[in-house]
Amino acid sequence: MRLLHSALGWVLGLLLVCWRHTCRYRVENDSRPRLRQLGGTYIYSILHAHQLAAILGQDERQLAAMVSRSRDGDLLVPFLTLRGVKAARGSTRKDGRDKGGSSALMELLGLVRAGTPVVFAVDGPRGPRNYVNRGIAMLSLQTGAPILPTLVLPSRRWFLSKAWDRFQIPKPFCTMRMIFGEPIVAAENEDSETLRQRVSQTMNDLERQYDPDEAEHSLSTSEQLG
Repeated sequence: MRLLHSALGWVLGLLLVCWRHTCRYRVENDSRPRLRQLGGTYIYSILHAHQLAAILGQDERQLAAMVSRSRDGDLLVPFLTLRGVKAARGSTRKDGRDKGGSSALMELLGLVRAGTPVVFAVDGPRGPRNYVNRGIAMLSLQTGAPILPTLVLPSRRWFLSKAWDRFQIPKPFCTMRMIFGEPIVAAENEDSETLRQRVSQTMNDLERQYDPDEAEHSLSTSEQLG
């Protein structure tokens, strides 16, 4: 069964790579060349709903991402490998139990310090939708890498409307817009909660500006946690 599951992952990965070549890509407000000239790297902040579009559209020579140790994560890893993305396996705590998130975060710390950009689904893996978890803030504070707020919006897409995040699947032959907000740099002595809130505000503002219909499905932080 495990072998069959692995084979299915590779078949799916190859299909998605072919799928990618049917799409067009457009980048807006790209600050990455400037950040690269400064000699550092950066951390992409994306929404969990945009994961597939972000990996389809990624144009880095090397990239890393945190991927859960679930069976869904197992299916995703072959596609990431084919797209040149290193998977750090683990996810946030559940019921007080560490599900590998701490070791995955340590792996990402080493990769960022070595110059590898990281893509971080800030509200994953279980939500609430658009609620930014503290992992990206901790990663930025411990490496000094700026956070790059990012939306990846297909011109035509399917929605998994019953999924907690309304996961988005780009349709073939669509145009995918990679839209960047201004980089977020941790202030001196800033704590992780304050930085997390700044990332949350920026991501919500970007979605309201560029994808207002989907932004309507995102509750405020107080509503999500209340």
